Amino acid sequence: MSLRGDVCVVTGACGFLGKRLVRLLLEEEKMAEIRLLDKQIQLQYLQSLEDCKGETKLRAFEGDMRDSDFLIKCCRGASIVFHIASIIDIKDSVEYSEIYGVNVKGTQLLLEACIRENVASFIYTSTIEVIGPNSKGEPIINGSEDTVYDITLDINYSKTKSEAEEKTLKAHGEVLQNGGQLATCALRPAYIYGEGCRFLLGHMADGIKNRNVLLRMSLPEALVKPVYVGNVAAAHLQAARSLKDPQKRNAVGGKFYFVSDDTPPVSYSDFNHTVMSPLGFSIQEKPMLPLTLFYLLTFLMETVAWILRPFIRIVPPLNRQLLTMLNTPFSFSYEKAKRDLGYVPKYSWEEARKCTTEWLASQLPAERERILSK
Repeated sequence: MSLRGDVCVVTGACGFLGKRLVRLLLEEEKMAEIRLLDKQIQLQYLQSLEDCKGETKLRAFEGDMRDSDFLIKCCRGASIVFHIASIIDIKDSVEYSEIYGVNVKGTQLLLEACIRENVASFIYTSTIEVIGPNSKGEPIINGSEDTVYDITLDINYSKTKSEAEEKTLKAHGEVLQNGGQLATCALRPAYIYGEGCRFLLGHMADGIKNRNVLLRMSLPEALVKPVYVGNVAAAHLQAARSLKDPQKRNAVGGKFYFVSDDTPPVSYSDFNHTVMSPLGFSIQEKPMLPLTLFYLLTFLMETVAWILRPFIRIVPPLNRQLLTMLNTPFSFSYEKAKRDLGYVPKYSWEEARKCTTEWLASQLPAERERILSK
């Protein structure tokens, strides 16, 4: 099912995934218009899309996800919304009111704008962190949408993403102003890597500071399945095509899908080494401390931060939930997305690794100069 002639809105259009999705839409579809929604949109970014935009009109909408009137304006005349924008905060460094306002309230306001302005399809970018890992570190290996799991969400990012996903799926079937119905679905990608990934840059910077030795924060046996950004974008496109297809719309609508690809299972730390070893980086054989001592240290840091919170906000560099995430085997299959959405990875592991390493190589001189000049 083609999206030819459609008008779509991409929230978070200037972010890591948003940029990749916008380019994919321009390359593979002949849409009437793509509306780029973000807090700030650089002219240079718009100019970089000239080579592939063809007849598609690009419009920039700068504003806040918590501004109802702004969202209504963005959605007016649109048929599809890709809702990618959110605050990603794995260290609990953002005030709850801020992250709730953007991640939950912003999603609710956007859904209301879609209903008011007769937007037919809504694709929400969720995360596997809405399911875990839980505080006990119970593993899931190649899980599915039917996997039963004892969910305990300890950080505000996971809690707000879960609540926003729930609001999205409950909105499926809501009656639009024109009498039609809204169709929604949610995609749960694993850790997304690729060109533009700020987390990879951070790990590379830590390695530079440590004399080109990457820090080991996860045990080798804690296997996960990162997913390449180009494949996550492809899954979003397939979700939009499925929601537009009358024969698939009701089967797909109101459901969530895990998004992974053929990246081999690997620990987070060893993944960093895989994509950076061609650049001359090695990795620590073992974590700096035994895991039990790491948990004790993070508990003490969290306790001190909690005691001082009435006076000053301190954000520990590591918390127990993040340590659990880094050291719990946690992976999911994309079989249901393949079966229902027709999703297949657009890029092989070899292509994804090559593109990621080449991008990191292009960033390495500037990162090294920035760090060593301090």
